[in-house]
Amino acid sequence: MAKKKFKDVIQHSEEAVLVDFYADWCAPCQTMNPVLESVVNELGGKVKLYKLNVDKNPQVSLQFGVRSIPHYILFKRGKILWRKGGYMTKRELLQQLKGFVV
Repeated sequence: MAKKKFKDVIQHSEEAVLVDFYADWCAPCQTMNPVLESVVNELGGKVKLYKLNVDKNPQVSLQFGVRSIPHYILFKRGKILWRKGGYMTKRELLQQLKGFVV
C-alpha cells in the first residue's frame, strides 16, 4: 500500500473514513474485525473502513502517533474527527461514531 493512496483515501473521500491500524499477529485486532464490519454496515455507508497494517506502513503509524494497536482514527477530508485505541464493544464504537456521521 503506497503512502500516496492512503493520503488520497483520507483526504478525498466524501464519507468519513475509519482507519483501523492493525497487525496480523495482534489478537485484539482480530477480535475487533467482526465488530468493525458490523458497525460500518449499521452506519449504512456513512463511514468507510480502511485497514492499515502497521508492520507494512510504519511511517504512517508514526505520522499519526499510533503506538499501540488496535487503534482507530476517524478522518473526514483529511481532518481527524476522533481517535481511540484498544478493544471496544460494538455498542461503544457505534455510539462514538454516530456523533460524527449522523
